[in-house]
Amino acid sequence: MTKEMRKIAIYGKGGIGKSTTTQNTVAGLAEKGKKIMVVGCDPKADSTRLLLGGLAQKTVLDTLREEGEDIDIDDIIKVGYSNTRNVESGGPEPGVGCAGRGIITSINLLEQLGAYDDEWDLDYAFYDVLGDVVCGGFAMPIRDGKAQEIYIVVSGEMMAMYAANNICKGIVKYAEAGGCRLGGLICNSRKVDNERQMIEKLAEKLGTQMLHFVPRENMVQRAEIHRQTVIEFAPEHAQADEYRALATKMDENKMFVVPNPLEIEELEKLLIDYGIC
Repeated sequence: MTKEMRKIAIYGKGGIGKSTTTQNTVAGLAEKGKKIMVVGCDPKADSTRLLLGGLAQKTVLDTLREEGEDIDIDDIIKVGYSNTRNVESGGPEPGVGCAGRGIITSINLLEQLGAYDDEWDLDYAFYDVLGDVVCGGFAMPIRDGKAQEIYIVVSGEMMAMYAANNICKGIVKYAEAGGCRLGGLICNSRKVDNERQMIEKLAEKLGTQMLHFVPRENMVQRAEIHRQTVIEFAPEHAQADEYRALATKMDENKMFVVPNPLEIEELEKLLIDYGIC
């Protein structure tokens, strides 16, 4: 019996640490022996650099521009940490076109080249998606059923919570047609007052869970400077164990819901109630 590959999209406000959280979580899953493909859906093409040791990977769009459509799957997939397979969608030339088109082109090409076929024996496909759900391209993983599980990286900052709530609205919009469900919030701490309690309450109001609280720790930045995940750079450090815990919770998660987004007044009241404003 063929195992079912889990398709996960990670969303969150720009600058929230989404790509860092994704790559460190993937490292934790890979350490457990899981076979994983990571598809970077950010035009900056930095969604896989920690898994590739900083290797500047040629993006799907750049490859198509330079070599035409007659390309091989090895031209766009690079093997990284613990045998992870890594793809960067890329984006248009600056000032030209819609960045979201790169995601559509990349995923369609991966399907055509057989990247999801059984012979790859993948346990997970991760999509690291830029920012908020503000255009069709970036919504593609949830709109077209490319991802079934959505996780939102958030913090106790107002705009991060506002973005998370907006992403939940996108999930509601596409839940029936695309089949996507919210698997939970991942709090990437910014050391905001009462942050853990506030995100737990936000999750409760949305009808989901706070999957894990990732404490703020300088080791994350140190590992990034060395172009590695924390698990690879400092495997004995407590922060590596945090990402291992997050990976285990994601691997074992069974709670998937259509969320109940908050009205802006309710979101602002939550911030006030926890002493942020």
